[in-house]
Amino acid sequence: MTREVTVRAPGKLNLQLSVGPRQDDGFHPLATVFQAVDLYELVTAAPRHDDRFILEMTMLPTVKADQGAVPLDETNLVMKAARAVAARYGITDGVDLRVVKGVPVAGGMAGGSADAGAALLACAEAWDVGATRDELDELGAGLGADVPFALHGHTAVGLGRGDQLSPAMTHGEFHWVFATQGHGLSTPLVYAEFDRQVAAGERVAKAPSLSDALMSALMAGDPRALGAALHNDLQGPALELAPHLKRTMDLAHEADALGVMISGSGPTVAVLARSRQHALAIAAHLSAVGGSDAVLTASGPAPGAVVMT
Repeated sequence: MTREVTVRAPGKLNLQLSVGPRQDDGFHPLATVFQAVDLYELVTAAPRHDDRFILEMTMLPTVKADQGAVPLDETNLVMKAARAVAARYGITDGVDLRVVKGVPVAGGMAGGSADAGAALLACAEAWDVGATRDELDELGAGLGADVPFALHGHTAVGLGRGDQLSPAMTHGEFHWVFATQGHGLSTPLVYAEFDRQVAAGERVAKAPSLSDALMSALMAGDPRALGAALHNDLQGPALELAPHLKRTMDLAHEADALGVMISGSGPTVAVLARSRQHALAIAAHLSAVGGSDAVLTASGPAPGAVVMT
């Protein structure tokens, strides 16, 4: 039996992103700690009676991106996810896919990966294929390193390319501010700048390992200790390509943020606050001064992909 299904999946930030030297296959080994936050993508899958795959997309006003900023053709991860489910389970029918984006576009917060994770689960449920989470994880890993985390959510350690996941012990809730830009940074270009800096001797790339201080802060539920332990090896390369982001980071420090960092490959600036009220105060400060296209608040950890209807 088929039915229309809507799935919600979260965006994320990397509390730690340690990057090793570029390998012969072109990839970099990672040691990262993901945290899902309550900014969500919604994907609805409605089976069709023909073989067409059709994608529609709506941006929430807080996303601050042009409607044409995300492709609606076969290059979109939602389409790839739907095709992957159909191929794996022998589905010959088509599907209407509707996406409502609530995660910043091209902001280093894995909104596209959240779309893909939500689409995998939505299509599997809509076509009633009986997929297990392990099977969806496998399909997700084939789409992108961040997709399996979008399925699981919460807080997790990621090794390898970031797709070798294990849960991270955490206590309490953490409150964040995200200052976003309308124009993204290219992840390949940020990694290329990282490689250039390594080749030029401006930084040292070594085998990545997890931060004991960061893991201890999470287990203790200590936001002040977590703020001090935040780390992103791509922050320097991102600031080299987008130096204006340093101003936003300085403004967040002026508002007594516990920690400030570039999220992933940028250009979103992630700010850790003491409390939900402090997050709102920081957001008001950043909004009043300007320099960001949108300022959002969110909390984590948040659950992974879940069927809503």
